[in-house]
Amino acid sequence: MRHSKQSHCPEWDDRRSWDQRKHSSSRKRRKRSHSSGQESKHYKASRISESHYLDDRAINERDHHDRRYVEEYRNDFCEVYDHRHYHRDYEKSHHHHYSKSSGRSRKSSHKRKHKRHHCSSHQSHSKSHRRKRSRSVEDDEEGHLICESGDVLRARYEIVATLGEGAFGKVVECIDHDMRGMHVAVKIVKNVGRYREAARSEIQVLEHLNNMDPSSNFRCVQMLEWFDHHGHVCIVFELLGLSTYDFIKENSFLPFHINDIRNMAYQICQSINFLHHNKLTHTDLKPENILFVESDYIVKYNAKMKRDERTLKNTDIKVVDFGSATFDDEHHSTLVSTRHYRAPEVILALGWSQPCDVWSIGCILIEYYLGFTVFQTHDSKEHLAMMERILGPLPTHMIKKSRKHYFHHDQLDWDEHSSAGRYVRRRCKPLKEFMHCQDTDHQSLFDLVRRMLEYDPAKRITLDEALQHPFFEPLNK
Repeated sequence: MRHSKQSHCPEWDDRRSWDQRKHSSSRKRRKRSHSSGQESKHYKASRISESHYLDDRAINERDHHDRRYVEEYRNDFCEVYDHRHYHRDYEKSHHHHYSKSSGRSRKSSHKRKHKRHHCSSHQSHSKSHRRKRSRSVEDDEEGHLICESGDVLRARYEIVATLGEGAFGKVVECIDHDMRGMHVAVKIVKNVGRYREAARSEIQVLEHLNNMDPSSNFRCVQMLEWFDHHGHVCIVFELLGLSTYDFIKENSFLPFHINDIRNMAYQICQSINFLHHNKLTHTDLKPENILFVESDYIVKYNAKMKRDERTLKNTDIKVVDFGSATFDDEHHSTLVSTRHYRAPEVILALGWSQPCDVWSIGCILIEYYLGFTVFQTHDSKEHLAMMERILGPLPTHMIKKSRKHYFHHDQLDWDEHSSAGRYVRRRCKPLKEFMHCQDTDHQSLFDLVRRMLEYDPAKRITLDEALQHPFFEPLNK
């Protein structure tokens, strides 16, 4: 397992001021909320999305009621919102990093309130199951640090809210008192051996990226430092905005505009190309792991859709979740990626490398364009059937190399007349039929996506090549 040296933090210079803060932190804190103005005014999205730095694939599954085919239920979806309908399928034995949707309350476009979930919310479950190590630091029975708003980590980071919680631990928003009150996100890993080791593995990747790109020109989330807090590995990140998935979800699953897709796609390709040139594969690219730096937006009325629509003010993004990132010379586990973004070579167990990231980006871009993913399934054979319906037959040489029992006489063993077969035929269609119009920009985007969704990883477009694609020409003028 990989290791790296701990960074060190100076103590507070102003001890008297700190003692006063520490005393006052025990007082009852007011609940915070943010509300917006009226229609067409500028809105600032809350920066508390839980997807920023989290990743537990078991919790992060979404069932078949998901946003994948939004047209059939989009109207009543906004009226009745159920978190149980948000899951992604991730079949992997090593859970390093957790990601889930924001969980913010949904209000009308004229007024919305964002509620912060305080750390004390976990206490109702944990009070009766505590493991006490000292007078002031306690864990629950699962190894989570028991904390609440006002608690301070390392005499520096004052907890103000919980951003999310998963199998690995929890992420909290903190005030950094050594940096003039700057807000940061701190990932507090469980005090459990395998999670501590996984965290140190992630730290090595993050330190490598920081060293190679100290100014974050290639848009990978920056780790500011890490430290040990009574057995809990704590990783401090810059605080970012909503994930691209959360933005779509809170915008009633309306797709992004083509120009926004272009801007985001170029940044994603640049960021992941940087990883690839540094002999890394991300392996878990998805809209949840692409975050806006600032998710501010303007509300405008969409006459065609007959509803309010959020328009981004800034499309700058950063890539997060490097818990599964793999160096070229490391062991490559058989199964990687979240289901809907999983490349065919991974499903067929043919081995994988950087091209599997390119496939995932292609899936992400079509999701940005449609508002839902085209590969809505939890079954590998059905997934392959969807691919063939959208992209054509799988190459014979890949079928012959696969040891998976999905084929018969070099063809997918699939009954088109079964209920599953009818489902795939009804839901899926050739890729270009998903185009909204035949404008040059749309045709160019779909050409890029088709090259990214090339079955054969050896023939799939590289990100060096993708960055030169005509779809990005307007950005180079």
